[in-house]
Amino acid sequence: MKRYLREWWPIAVVLVVCAVMVWVSGLIFEGGYLPNRLNRDVQYYSATVLDVVNEDLGPDNYTKEFTVGVQEIQVKLTDGPYKGEVHTFKNHISRLYNTIVQKNTDIIVGTYIHEGEILDLTVSSYQRHSVLGLLALIFCALVAWIGKLKGIKSLVSLFFTGVCVIYLMLPLLLSGMNPVLAAILIVFLSTFVTLWLVAGLNKKSITAMIGTLAGVLIAALVAYVFSELAHLSGGTMQDTEALLYVSETSHLQVKGLLLAGILVASLGAVMDVAMSIASAMFELSSVNEKLSSKELIRSGMNVGTDMIGTMTNTLILALAGGSLSTVILIYAATISPLQLINLDVLGTELIQGIAGSIGIVITVPVTVLVAAFFCMKQK
Repeated sequence: MKRYLREWWPIAVVLVVCAVMVWVSGLIFEGGYLPNRLNRDVQYYSATVLDVVNEDLGPDNYTKEFTVGVQEIQVKLTDGPYKGEVHTFKNHISRLYNTIVQKNTDIIVGTYIHEGEILDLTVSSYQRHSVLGLLALIFCALVAWIGKLKGIKSLVSLFFTGVCVIYLMLPLLLSGMNPVLAAILIVFLSTFVTLWLVAGLNKKSITAMIGTLAGVLIAALVAYVFSELAHLSGGTMQDTEALLYVSETSHLQVKGLLLAGILVASLGAVMDVAMSIASAMFELSSVNEKLSSKELIRSGMNVGTDMIGTMTNTLILALAGGSLSTVILIYAATISPLQLINLDVLGTELIQGIAGSIGIVITVPVTVLVAAFFCMKQK
């Protein structure tokens, strides 16, 4: 019974902290505060297509990849105050808005409401929440099945990190807190809780925490220095125009978001490296107590250097994959090499990727030295 409580009480504590964080987030900053200037009279509800009355569809004349045209459809609203009402309207399909429906298709519709009555409807998107929920359920079941109790702890730590970002970091950003400070707070909390749940509070987890925080902070420092040298303030990021609109009616500081993003993006990879090196070195020390500090450091560096190549590659590819559309547009454009290498967007992506990779590289020697110190002290 005592062992059962010892294993499960950290999970319960973290879940309680998550609940408190969700409650406190409303006190920090109330969400949904922005006036929707373009769609003030539009509400979104679930609906089911009863029938496709008429349609005129054909391939796009330019790319031949998309189907375009118009459908006249009859739908039944399935939630909200107008549940059960049946409406017929036209679904205009273009390359950008390409929601083609059939009978019994579940969709989300935008309803234009005036004085309590629906004047018109448009198809907003397919209903995807059930599919996404199923995918998340499969992921959780696999992690819990294969990882057993540690898998459940990993899921709880993932849930905690998500709650931290959504219900703590975002309200703090919108209430005017410096983005870098908000990101550092999230990094500290996520690192502590994740490593505490997975490995417990011991010398191994403390070593991994020190290595993780060192790597992430070094990555942020490198990004800050070279962003200043390259005159990249974060004002040239994707969605900057929309963020500036948000900052008009809140206290959001847009310029610090570049560094904050690097801190959060590099955390997972850096934590993985730090924990793997710490586990390997403490295992080596326990198996062979005759290892000297020099031999232990050499072994730890061998493990770390093997990880550097794959983890830095992982981080660069993750950033490249997230910006794939931007990369395609740059590659397809007819611009000179001089203009290309000096583009704001390219400079931002390069600094993000390289700074994060430097954080991973620095994590290795820091974690190795701290682990060697604890292992020798333990002996």
